[in-house]
Amino acid sequence: MSSSDAHVVIIGAGHAGGTAAALLRQYGFAGPITLVGEEPIPPYQRPPLSKAWLKGEADADSLALKPLEFYAENNIDFRPNLKAVKLARSDKIVTLSDGATLTYDFLILATGARAIKLPVEGADLKGLLELRTAADAEALKATLGPGKRLAIVGGGYIGLEAAASARSLGAEAVVLERETRLLARVACETLSTFFQGRHEAHGVRFELGASVVGFEGRDGHVTGVKLADGRTIACDAALIGVGAAPNDEIAKDAGLDCARGIVVDLEARTSDPSIFAIGDVAHRPMPIYDRMFRMESVPNALEQAKQAASAITGRPAPAGETPWQWSDQYDLKLQIAGYAFDADEILLRGDPATGKFAIFHLKGDLVQSVEAINSPPEFMMGRQLIGARRPVNKAKLADTTVSMKEVAA
Repeated sequence: MSSSDAHVVIIGAGHAGGTAAALLRQYGFAGPITLVGEEPIPPYQRPPLSKAWLKGEADADSLALKPLEFYAENNIDFRPNLKAVKLARSDKIVTLSDGATLTYDFLILATGARAIKLPVEGADLKGLLELRTAADAEALKATLGPGKRLAIVGGGYIGLEAAASARSLGAEAVVLERETRLLARVACETLSTFFQGRHEAHGVRFELGASVVGFEGRDGHVTGVKLADGRTIACDAALIGVGAAPNDEIAKDAGLDCARGIVVDLEARTSDPSIFAIGDVAHRPMPIYDRMFRMESVPNALEQAKQAASAITGRPAPAGETPWQWSDQYDLKLQIAGYAFDADEILLRGDPATGKFAIFHLKGDLVQSVEAINSPPEFMMGRQLIGARRPVNKAKLADTTVSMKEVAA
């Protein structure tokens, strides 16, 4: 089958799906492309939703990956406000929520992940918000401002970014975290302590070891968060940020291999050779760590879009990348490379009191991960060391008078 005859259907018009459509054209794919998205707007950048969007510094146009006219000009049939409801692999047919059917030669599932909901009393009240889409961000922005009280359930990166934005808009913010420290699942204690101190200096309140058992409301709108210790935290709105689950139901129903997401190989190909899965929904190989993992990050979405587009167009597979992500809070830029899998030592480079330092997670003398605050050289060189699997001199790494270039040499 020539590429001019093949039809590629992409389900999911987020960062991964939108990038895959654009890359197929960039890589010379000439056949029809159909891009199906649940939202009313074309693909856009999501990380600014918890920051620039909330502060009124960004909108759908400024965050768009491509202007709307790009899709028509490049023969990409963009279909908004729709989702796929059934996948018939034997016939290569996808049924959409409006009843329409699409026949594909190649299918890319970029269905992303959804916010986990709390199964507690009062979970259906108005004013309980999440932050996955532009519409979510717009709803949250409408609740923020001087005199408003925002309760944030979950002390992860999204929650902390939202707290920082809330404070910049003059709203009160209280973060309710079930664990005894912030970022417990994703960062070391040094980083948790540092961020808590910075947020408290900006007026954010924290309730740690706080289990949410329900929500109180008046006239159908949330007025408070009920904790297991009997207290109620008053609020005008509550943001729920306790993690995300992959939207892999359509793949499971169609019999594709799934395990904490849709299982793929290094081409982003599923157990069906005609179907690919990319982005937050994909459970993918991580050769650096010799394991499988589901990643929720923009760099991962871009990497897997390249993998799928390369496989479909017959291009050589792109070189493997060291995973990375970032978080912006106040004047702090956190850049993270790698994951601290199997780490047996934590090494601090720099002084957290200065607001500029890096934490290296080591397995023997190999760098597994680096968390760098306002320290681009440590992030960039650390990322190189992780990808190269090159042993590091720990004494040099800990010594800030030794440049990171020399450490990585």
